[in-house]
Amino acid sequence: MNEQIKQIAERLRGLRDSVDMTTAQMAEKGEVSQTVYEQYESGEVDIPMNFLCNIGKAFNIDTAVLISGDDTHAQTYFVTRKGMGISVERNHAYKYRDLAGGFKNAKATPFLVTVEPNNEPIHLNTHPGQEFNLVVKGKLLLQIAGKEIVLEEGDSVYFDATKPHGMKALDNQKVRFFAIIL
Repeated sequence: MNEQIKQIAERLRGLRDSVDMTTAQMAEKGEVSQTVYEQYESGEVDIPMNFLCNIGKAFNIDTAVLISGDDTHAQTYFVTRKGMGISVERNHAYKYRDLAGGFKNAKATPFLVTVEPNNEPIHLNTHPGQEFNLVVKGKLLLQIAGKEIVLEEGDSVYFDATKPHGMKALDNQKVRFFAIIL
């Protein structure tokens, strides 16, 4: 697994140690099984953004802190310049750029997400809250609660993120979309 994932896993272990919790208790806070949590903490498997958002909310920690290890400070505004922002490459297919990573106690988590084309099946996930996606480049196949929706440049969707959802780039082209997790 890549170095970023290993560093995030180390921060998860450090958080768990600092709050004196077992892996089972942390798994419950992150809304995953103990086995899955232990895999995340090992740094050897991909750690989904929705899990990091769950842990951040459970412990009142900005997701950006879990991702980057840097504390957030901005309270009035935070500017993310083009090509900047806290970047996480979950795996080869998904790259996330946190666009509010320096804003303290952000109410929403906006990301610029890049999905590389691949032949893998769509991986579904769920997380508390709602999500908004706006395609800015390419064509995206989005699956929500068993329904498949094709979104093209300029199309958007707002949905209940507790329903199983996942996405895939179409036409063998990279897709870029703006996502806000609430």
